Amino acid sequence: MDRNDLTDMLWFLAVAEERSFTRAAAKLGTSQPTLSHTIKQLEQRLGLRLLTRTTRSVAPTDVGERLLQSLRPRLAEIESDLTTLMAMREKPSGLVRLTVSDHAYETLVWPKLQPVLLDYPDIRVEFSIDNGLRNIVEERLDAGVRLGESLDKDMIAVRIGPDWRLVVVGSPDYFAHHPIPQAPQDLVQHNCINHRQARSGGLYAWEFEKDGRDIRVRVEGQLTFNTTTPMIDAVIKGLGIGFVPENFAREAIADGRLVQVLDEWCPAFAGYHLYYPSRRQMSPAFAVIVDALRYRA
Repeated sequence: MDRNDLTDMLWFLAVAEERSFTRAAAKLGTSQPTLSHTIKQLEQRLGLRLLTRTTRSVAPTDVGERLLQSLRPRLAEIESDLTTLMAMREKPSGLVRLTVSDHAYETLVWPKLQPVLLDYPDIRVEFSIDNGLRNIVEERLDAGVRLGESLDKDMIAVRIGPDWRLVVVGSPDYFAHHPIPQAPQDLVQHNCINHRQARSGGLYAWEFEKDGRDIRVRVEGQLTFNTTTPMIDAVIKGLGIGFVPENFAREAIADGRLVQVLDEWCPAFAGYHLYYPSRRQMSPAFAVIVDALRYRA
């Protein structure tokens, strides 16, 4: 490909995205007539009509749209590579965007990153705190933090925390008026606090395992939350039984505000991992974040 063709395609991309020769010319720092002439010459060389022009608007043709969709990811990759190269000659700086569940943020991510960010004031971090699985490529996030069992196969996964588990808890006052469940199936007779899953929108079915036997129980109750902290608060206040992360409930169990039940049915599972695309170029700022979060037993 002639070097002029590459430059002209960059100009075509600007027009297609702006949907205006005037705005694209201003963005490129050239004149509208020069830009229009350049695009016409490109179309003539290719023998293809790339843009539909009217008195009020400009829009890609079907062929132009295909070229547009082909150019965008390639140029984005070049920009990413250039950003990485430029960053290599500087101290770690720039923005890192992370999607993190509320539990992972409170128990792992924030405690680990807080002191590191004080040491690297030029690194900026944007947190998107939610419990759904996000498409970090489509949403232009740098990385995400989720449980090991939830990760896609084409992602690089870095373990950032130990195995953990969910435990069944209730308040002493609740169990003073309700029988203690002896098996997971007994939970259907109780007022249980549900968890709404962000990705599917459905209610989480409580998962148990003992001696190789797996049981999923769909519970019912008065309250439903999509985050953990208010769920534990409701359990402590006697409003029902909860199925919550053990490390969130440990203090309340120790001081008697919560009673743990069905312990033998609650196995540990793979802990949190930081995940990011395998083709991602690791900038110095991102490398600092990865190293800070990495699990060291």
